Amino acid sequence: MAFLDAMQKRGGGDFLKELAEAVLQRLMDYDVEGRIGVGRYERSDERTTQRNGFRERSYDTRLGTLDLKIPKLRKGSYFPAFLEPRKTAERALVAVVQEAWIQGISTRKVDDLVKAMGMDGISKSQVSALCKDIDQRVASFLNRPIAGDWPYVWLDATYLKVREDGRIVSVAAIIATGVNADGRREILGLGIGASEAATFWLGFLRSLEKRGLKGVKLVVSDAHEGLKAAVAQVFRATWQRCRVHFMRNALAHVPKGQHQMVAAAIRSVFAQETHAEGSKAWRHVADQLRPRFSKLAALMDQAEADVIAFMAFPKAHWQKLHSTNPLERLNKEVKRRADVVGIFPNEASIMRLVGAILLEQNDEWQLQHRYMTQETMITLGEEPIVALATIAA
Repeated sequence: MAFLDAMQKRGGGDFLKELAEAVLQRLMDYDVEGRIGVGRYERSDERTTQRNGFRERSYDTRLGTLDLKIPKLRKGSYFPAFLEPRKTAERALVAVVQEAWIQGISTRKVDDLVKAMGMDGISKSQVSALCKDIDQRVASFLNRPIAGDWPYVWLDATYLKVREDGRIVSVAAIIATGVNADGRREILGLGIGASEAATFWLGFLRSLEKRGLKGVKLVVSDAHEGLKAAVAQVFRATWQRCRVHFMRNALAHVPKGQHQMVAAAIRSVFAQETHAEGSKAWRHVADQLRPRFSKLAALMDQAEADVIAFMAFPKAHWQKLHSTNPLERLNKEVKRRADVVGIFPNEASIMRLVGAILLEQNDEWQLQHRYMTQETMITLGEEPIVALATIAA
C-alpha cells in the first residue's frame, strides 16, 4: 500500500504506465539479488558478484513503451525472462515455415512442424502481416548508421539452400561483425549472394562504408576470391586470412601420416613474440618442408603476409584476430535455425530469419562485458607494419 501511495503522489503522466515500470524494475532487482545472494546494500560472504550499473531498454506493452533499466553484473550477464530475448527469431522462423508451407514447397519435416505449431489453415494475409512486422525490425537493424571507428572487422559465410527459378541453389549469407574503438563488439551487416563473386564483395563492403563504417585496420575472413582486393580498395585495410582454414588447406598437400608433424611445425610460427620473428620463422619452416612437400612450401610462400598479418597488432588481441572462430558460435545458431526450414522459398526469407537471429545476438552482446579492453585498444596507435602494397598485390 505504501508503494501504491507513493506512486499516486508522484502525479503527472500515466499512472498505470509508471506503475508497470516500477513493478518490473522491482522484479528485476529481486531477481538480481537472488543471483548475487544478498541485497543491494548488504555485506555477506555469500555474495557471488556485484552490480555494475544498468543498461536502458525499451519494452513495448499495451500501456505504451516502458523505459526499463536492466541491471548489469561484474561477472556473468543478466537478462529478464519477461523480455523474451528469443522472441524475434522464433517469430521469423515461424514466418519462414508458414511461407514455405503456403507456397506448397515444404518438406514433411516442415509440415509436421507447422501442425505442431497449430498453424493448420493459416491464410496468406496472416503470413503477410507477420512477415511485414519482422521485416521492418530486421531492416531497421541491418540498415542502421554505423558510428565511430571500427579497427577490427570479421567476415564469414554460411551456406544455405534456396529455390530460384524452379531450381535449388546454394547461396552465402555473409555476416559482418566488428569491434569498435571502445572494445565493444557488434554485428554490422548481412549480405546474401555468391561469396566467390568479386562484384558481390565490393558491393557489400561499400554498403557498410556508406552506412558509416570507417577506421578499419584489419579484416579477418576466409580466402574468398575477390575479397582481398575489395578490402584494399574500400577500406585500405590489412587482410588476415583465417589461420584455421589455411591450416586445413595446407594439410591437403601432405600425406595423412605427416599431418601432426607439419601442423606442429607451422604452429611454431605463431608462438613467436613479434611480427618480424614470425615472418622469419615462417620462411624457415617453409624452407624445411620444401624438399618433401614442394606444393605446401609454395602455398606458404604465397600466403605468408596474409596468415601472420595479425601479429602486427597488439599481442593482447592475437587470440581473437587470427581466425574467424569468434563467429563459430553465431554461425552454429544460424545453421541450427535454418536446418528447420531446410530449403528457403526465397532470399527474402533468408534475410528475415538470419537477420532476426543477428538482431537477438547483438542485443545479448550489448549486455556483456567489452570484447576487448579499452586499455589494449588504446595501444593500436599507429598503422600496422604490414605494408598495404603487399595486400593489394
